Amino acid sequence: MGTRRSRIPAGVTDWAIAVGVAVTLLIAARSIEHPAGVLGNVLLAVSGLALAVRRRQPIAVLVVTGLCALGYQALGVDVAAIAFLFAVYAAVRAGHRLVTIVAAVLMLVTLPIAVLLTAPDLRVSDALAQSRGALEIAWLIAAGAAGEALRQAEARADEAERTREEAALRRANSERLHIARELHDSLTHQISVVTVQATVAVHLARKRGEPVPDALVAIEQAGREAARELRATLEALRDDGKVTAHGLDQVPELVERARTTGLAATLTVEGQPRSLPVAVDRTAYRIVQESLTNVARHAGAATASVRIGYRPGALAIQVDDDGKAMPSAPPTPGVGLLGMRERVSALGGRLRAEPRGEGGFTVEAELPVDHAT
Repeated sequence: MGTRRSRIPAGVTDWAIAVGVAVTLLIAARSIEHPAGVLGNVLLAVSGLALAVRRRQPIAVLVVTGLCALGYQALGVDVAAIAFLFAVYAAVRAGHRLVTIVAAVLMLVTLPIAVLLTAPDLRVSDALAQSRGALEIAWLIAAGAAGEALRQAEARADEAERTREEAALRRANSERLHIARELHDSLTHQISVVTVQATVAVHLARKRGEPVPDALVAIEQAGREAARELRATLEALRDDGKVTAHGLDQVPELVERARTTGLAATLTVEGQPRSLPVAVDRTAYRIVQESLTNVARHAGAATASVRIGYRPGALAIQVDDDGKAMPSAPPTPGVGLLGMRERVSALGGRLRAEPRGEGGFTVEAELPVDHAT
């Protein structure tokens, strides 16, 4: 059995480094010839502790550590600007190279001035030497180079991860297209056989002057519609979604087709119809289609009502029937209901599908319009 590796949270690591740097600066201050004093110790501590937020606020930390270094150098505390080097590294790693270069140049220029403020009688050469001891150009270059190297390594890792995800997505799309083609070839053949037989039966009945059963006409129409949808689905996959999908404009056809099966279906539209996002339009059509299909297959209903409501910021769909479903014995959700829930959830909407108290089944969905894509 392998051992599980525990990762230390980044916040804990940041605080540990910040406290360690602060303690190091305070200890270094005790070893110099002139004591730091209260204000000097405060600036040293703040300089180190500011590193705790260097990931979230790299520029702010760069400014704070730089000002603290200038402050305690101006007070005569000759301690290296270690915290500022950490801040340079963090800022370059975050991608703020130009700002970091400007800050580093300003520090190199102003640090000798800060030293001269505390010792006006000090020679300029000695002030420059002291400032170089506090902040060497080589240290700055090393800190910046380390930050840039890590930034580039992280960028390469992110790019590699993105490339892997894109390759996996391409493979998944290719496999999905292959499955769609296989289903299209298989189902279209079977549906075509059913449609042809129904068409022949309707034709012979009319030729003989016999009444054509409504169920036979419905089978013929449903077969043709199913074949059209299969072709449209495959074309949409091939053309990357450029083919227009079914939407609410085709809902009256669904209701009319339901009537041909002997179901007393009605359609009511509430509110002012308006243009909808493609995903919402397609999902609304599928909800009505699946609901009416379930009514015809399982409900044993005599009537069904479809309501489409255009509300502010939302589209409401409700399909009710007077079938045999009862609250005491709810039907087992099938693939159709699960598919509806997935579509509605993907759009951030709500779906309720359950038996009605007075008998029958209801499907209610609310799809947000403002945030749908």
